[in-house]
Amino acid sequence: MKEKKQNSEPVFKRILLKLSGEALRASRDLEIDPSIVRKIADEIKNVRDLGVEIGIVIGGGNIFRGLSASARGMDRVAADHMGMLATVINALALQDFLEKDGVPTIVMSAIRLEAMAEPYIRRRAINHLSKGRVVIFAAGTGNPYFTTDTAAALRAIEMGANAILKGTKVDGIYTDDPVINKDAEKIEAIGFSEVIEKRLGVMDATAVTLCRENEIPIVVFKLLERDNLKRVVLGEKVGSTVRGE
Repeated sequence: MKEKKQNSEPVFKRILLKLSGEALRASRDLEIDPSIVRKIADEIKNVRDLGVEIGIVIGGGNIFRGLSASARGMDRVAADHMGMLATVINALALQDFLEKDGVPTIVMSAIRLEAMAEPYIRRRAINHLSKGRVVIFAAGTGNPYFTTDTAAALRAIEMGANAILKGTKVDGIYTDDPVINKDAEKIEAIGFSEVIEKRLGVMDATAVTLCRENEIPIVVFKLLERDNLKRVVLGEKVGSTVRGE
């Protein structure tokens, strides 16, 4: 029996990679771990070398969480603005390592920070992507009360991305937290509505709803397993997929 030939062509032309701020740290001792950021940059470079256009949204939870600060008494709008700045710090860190890898990278911010990042302009962002530049979208949507999950869904829609690829510390979607519950079962594929109804925590409900309405699949996969991002882009069965019903 012949072995099935591995797909060598990307199944996605343009992707939105969603990373949590926690993805940039290996321990509580270091908010941004250079060795981790270097690994992430290498994975992104390998996918860009396939000709895939890449937009990225990074959270800021490794540095500051606006919602947590608000729960402890800080004004929610001020706390969310601080969280936006944390995402800019992470974006600049990833940009640095990507450029050291020879990958032209643009940071575009939803809040005006001209000394460090370009202002987010949709047509300009699409132009950067079409020229093979990686674009990191920082500062969320630029508005308080919206998460970086929602920002990722919004930017994916605006950029015409074929999919959102969410890199996490686990290898997909589970019925429960697999770190806490060893009996949690992995879900290979699931519909948008079921994700919302079961509150599986793939992305927040607003983000999942936006993806459902605009028919953008979400692939959840383990980020730091070597070549996983490349395997997802090549169409291999990696992680879990959320699609329309």
